Amino acid sequence: MAPPSPLVPSLPEPPRSRFGLLRALFLTGIAGYLIAIGASVKLLVAGLSVAGVAVAGGLQVLSSAGGLALVAGSGIVLYKVAQVARRRLLWRVRRKLIVSYVLIGFVPAFLIVVFFVLCGWLLFANLSSYLVRASLADLGVKATAVAMGAALDLEQAGDLAEAEAVLERRQASAELALPGLSLAIVPVADDRCGGQHVPTSRLTSALRSTPVRVGDWTHLDPPDQLPTWMRCDGFAGALAYEAGAPAQAPTTASAREVELVVRAVVISQRMRGYAVVADLPVSDAIKSRIEESTGIAVGSGSLVDSANTALKGRMRASAGPAATGPVVPGPAAPVPSVALLDVYDWPTGRAQALPVQIGMSIQGIYHRLSVTQASIGKQTFGDLLIYGLLTVSVLFFVIEVGAAATGLALARSITRSVHELFGGTERVRQGDFGHRIAVLARDQLGELAGSFNLMTASIEDLLRQSAEKKRLEEEMRLARDSQMSLLPRGPLAISGMRVAAVCVPAREVGGDYYDVLPLPDGRVGMLIADVSGKGMSAALYMAELKGLILSLSQIHASPRDLLIAADRLISEHLDSRSFITMTYAVIDPAMRTMTYARAGHTPLLYLPGASSPGGRAEVLVPDGMVLGLRLDNGERFVSMLEETALSLHAGDRLAFFTDGISEAMNDDSECFGEPRLAQLIEDHPDLPVEELRERILREIDAFVGGAAQHDDMTLILLEVVGDGPADVRRE
Repeated sequence: MAPPSPLVPSLPEPPRSRFGLLRALFLTGIAGYLIAIGASVKLLVAGLSVAGVAVAGGLQVLSSAGGLALVAGSGIVLYKVAQVARRRLLWRVRRKLIVSYVLIGFVPAFLIVVFFVLCGWLLFANLSSYLVRASLADLGVKATAVAMGAALDLEQAGDLAEAEAVLERRQASAELALPGLSLAIVPVADDRCGGQHVPTSRLTSALRSTPVRVGDWTHLDPPDQLPTWMRCDGFAGALAYEAGAPAQAPTTASAREVELVVRAVVISQRMRGYAVVADLPVSDAIKSRIEESTGIAVGSGSLVDSANTALKGRMRASAGPAATGPVVPGPAAPVPSVALLDVYDWPTGRAQALPVQIGMSIQGIYHRLSVTQASIGKQTFGDLLIYGLLTVSVLFFVIEVGAAATGLALARSITRSVHELFGGTERVRQGDFGHRIAVLARDQLGELAGSFNLMTASIEDLLRQSAEKKRLEEEMRLARDSQMSLLPRGPLAISGMRVAAVCVPAREVGGDYYDVLPLPDGRVGMLIADVSGKGMSAALYMAELKGLILSLSQIHASPRDLLIAADRLISEHLDSRSFITMTYAVIDPAMRTMTYARAGHTPLLYLPGASSPGGRAEVLVPDGMVLGLRLDNGERFVSMLEETALSLHAGDRLAFFTDGISEAMNDDSECFGEPRLAQLIEDHPDLPVEELRERILREIDAFVGGAAQHDDMTLILLEVVGDGPADVRRE
């Protein structure tokens, strides 16, 4: 496998080691210490408790501290587990998109559906509770009417037999409408209605000793007397009783199942010595009639408060035949709900809420409500609304399913593209820049995949170019070393003279060339040249020039003759767009003379020494053309070339330089210039040539500033120090 490329940063990977995960959660950090300490403390306390040591005082505090440590450590672990689970579950983009869709698309739709279902359930629950209340109230009204009729008939009765006959007649006439109705006559004290005087009959006197009861009375024992809280205006309401217990014995047990009975009490307004009590148990027959008329199935009630009381009954009432009638449409399983009904405590008259189980038939209730509306053909307006609601619901369901399928498909498409990109980046990270991603769609992700392919292709090309550049740089480094080997190595030492030289190419290799050549008869040849252009071509011409000059210097003693021969030879091989400038001088230490010729090169600077103290530097510019122009057969070059001789004295200084020195430019395109160079030489006549060379280079660097070097710089400084033979040594 190829090593990762430095151009692509490494991507973090989620932890994969289960042991490492468990270790991070439990074995390191404060969570592990808290769990370990808490568990140790708890085990210690448990061991002491098993050993018979009483856990109290300090041990109890220690046990509590251990429990707190366990809770804190477990909380930290749970938090870390949640963080790890979130990172691992949501690391993939597909899971993020699915979670986003669920939170944005599915959850709001689900909550909207739940909201409307709850609203409908609440509406129908309240309506059902109201209908049950209304049904029980209607039963109370009917029972009150029967009791009131019996009370009116009893005003004409003279004895108990007639009274019982009246009750039986009333009970029989109401049996069909009110199955299970039971009647009783209860004596009433004289002061019940404010102590008013009421006439007393034989019936009233007889009732005080022998109550009259008609009906089954299987649910409760008939009351012997009215409770003290009841006034003369009577009573109508629901009572709760527990089936299967002795009558009239209240109980306070909690969460017990009870049944309902509707009781009506009518006190005679004319003969106030008695009252008629009518009991109508809410039996199966009554519940069937309520369900038939309302679509609501009534169940039993539950007393959940220990303060609530119920009468002890005999058995669950089921008197009367089941109601028959037209079949009303309704669901197979009614919706369970609870209705809160007001029931009364018979001994105290206190009202209390009784939860009663009911079963709502949504279709049945709606049918009973809609039958009262006007019909459009065979359908009511409510039916049309139901059809519209069902249509909208089906459309909503279809749209939601389609949106879910579309969302999952889009998530799969997006994550597939993202996975391809991730796999591509992994391949790139491993150094495989030839990997390409398949463009699956013409969308933004497809464009991104195409851009990735272009990027990897560009990186692959850049790597090839980088490798090629490194190869060229290495070759240029070798070429630079080879070129620098052509120049004089180390400091130059000439008897009777000091020489300091430097060559700084603008690029890896350059076209400047200088040399100091030993000649016959003790003379010394001094050469400085500049090939036009920069780079490899100039370096090659410079190498060719060195070999040529080394040969010609041994043949021609005159600088002019050497330059003429060099021009003739170089012109045959030099490119028409190139030329060479050169200055060649022959120094005769014995004669203290320097003969030189200039072929279009920069001038020489000459500073007289001890013979002219305080003198100024002279610019020596003999005539001469550049080498290699090939304008003619060399006649013009020969005619213009001038050779000059200069007498040398102790302390004299000479400066040979290329145009890279005088034409060094700063950011304002201003050249360093020959006057500045001459001024530097004049200002430091006593400075050794080595230090003067460094001073000149520093001044040029300060003048140029941040500007790039645009040409090769070569400088030779020569100082005459005394008499002696001309001996050139290269160290």
